[in-house]
Amino acid sequence: MTSVQHGGSPDRNITLEAFADTIVPGEKRSADDRAVAGAAPGPGAVAAGALELLETPATGLVDALDDYVFSLNGHATGHAERYGLRLDTDVPPFVALSHEERTALVAALVAPGHPERELWVLLALFCNMAFDTGAHLHTAEAIAAGHPGLSAIGFSAPDADGLWRFPAFSYNRPLARLHPDTAPSGSLA
Repeated sequence: MTSVQHGGSPDRNITLEAFADTIVPGEKRSADDRAVAGAAPGPGAVAAGALELLETPATGLVDALDDYVFSLNGHATGHAERYGLRLDTDVPPFVALSHEERTALVAALVAPGHPERELWVLLALFCNMAFDTGAHLHTAEAIAAGHPGLSAIGFSAPDADGLWRFPAFSYNRPLARLHPDTAPSGSLA
């Protein structure tokens, strides 16, 4: 996956990428990558297109992303103050946290009883969805482009005509007999 220019400010984008990388960590895109902490080998949510998915109008989050970033950076500043952490001011506060501190903060935000829990769980779900499903992409195109999440889970490619067929039954047996009026397309004739 290639890096693309996104709709938000650089601080907004890097903060959202750092959040996505906390949810599904990956390797740094370059030595000076501040958003991706490099906490796991291979591509993570950022490489899988988390920012692209978050900016898709169908998520219903586009108009709230600036508020998410403002709040996340406020929480990061408070976290740093509580634990005596010194933050690099060259990047937004959440980005300045180490991967371990980002993880601790996100764990607190999504913990039962946190007053904003539902908001942070929603954001985390979309970041995870970008990796697990490539929801912002057509599945066949994502597979053809080597989408990292779909590749990691071994999602099978479609047949040459772009359709998926599964010649082997998942339970090693058919669950029901094929209706006699079933057309080759799988629809009833």
